[in-house]
Amino acid sequence: MADQKEIELASPPFDSISSVTFSPTNPSHLLVGGWDASVRLYDVNANDQKSKYDHKAAVLSCCFGDATKAYSGGLDTWVREFDLERETTRVLGQHAESISRVVWIKDTNTLISGAWDRTLRLWDPRAQAPCTATHPQPERVYCMDAVGNTIVVGMAGRHIYIYDARKMGEPLQKRESSLKFMTRAVACMIDGKGFATSSVEGRIAVDYLDPSPEAQVKKYAFKCHRQTVDGVDHVWPVNALAFHPVHNTFASGGSDGTVSLWDHTAKKRLRQYPKFKDGVPALAFSADGTKLAVAVSYCWDDGNKPAAGVGKTAVLVRDVGDEAKPKVK
Repeated sequence: MADQKEIELASPPFDSISSVTFSPTNPSHLLVGGWDASVRLYDVNANDQKSKYDHKAAVLSCCFGDATKAYSGGLDTWVREFDLERETTRVLGQHAESISRVVWIKDTNTLISGAWDRTLRLWDPRAQAPCTATHPQPERVYCMDAVGNTIVVGMAGRHIYIYDARKMGEPLQKRESSLKFMTRAVACMIDGKGFATSSVEGRIAVDYLDPSPEAQVKKYAFKCHRQTVDGVDHVWPVNALAFHPVHNTFASGGSDGTVSLWDHTAKKRLRQYPKFKDGVPALAFSADGTKLAVAVSYCWDDGNKPAAGVGKTAVLVRDVGDEAKPKVK
């Protein structure tokens, strides 16, 4: 029986999903990017696909700029802008290798893209030459998130760099990941005090930006998205993290097909939703915190999937209630 608090969107991508993100101003508008080289805009309240645009290869990341513009990047190496009102698209520029993440910085009206070519690039869509700066990184960029003007970048080799968007010349901090294995996702706390990272080895780390010993002693990591079957410990990658915009708790999604809500201050799991039919590669809360979008599809953990798996994708949108509130102290 279907969960009455959860709807499944019609016309999902027909190949694995890589990215979901809600509009910063309209809690009903959701962007979905996928390995079918598409970016789709949905009105989740109406369960309607409003528009769609295509890349030349898989889309790995998409984001809103404001309510009228969307941006995306992926394996074709091009940064694209989509005008949601006119339904027109244009290319802002290119990386030398695949783009893993695009993030919009509202305060500076800047798009930041990170790629496997070991660079971050800054884009001003209003400028005649949109690429305004290129900043070399020590390794391939795997994931990135921002809150206010703070940007956290996760890279290969367990590098974590923290930047101020207003002065990108040098990172504010250079850290080594608290996790021993490859960083899969990063998400910033809404209060700007810290961030969470996840790894391919079923762990999440909670870190704080303040470099003082008093703040750093609070950081910790924990095991999750694991299951013991017949005495064997099965471990799955944690692919997605998203902080709730009101309560500052966070959700995690893994290749085990589960989504959990966590209170990182109390170090407690608040809720685990019923298991989905496939892995969870992406998550996003709406700007008002009333909805959680969950992408469900093959997560490529076992390499190329059989052709029979194509088409088994879904985007589910859950109503979020008191289960996301932190534990009462």
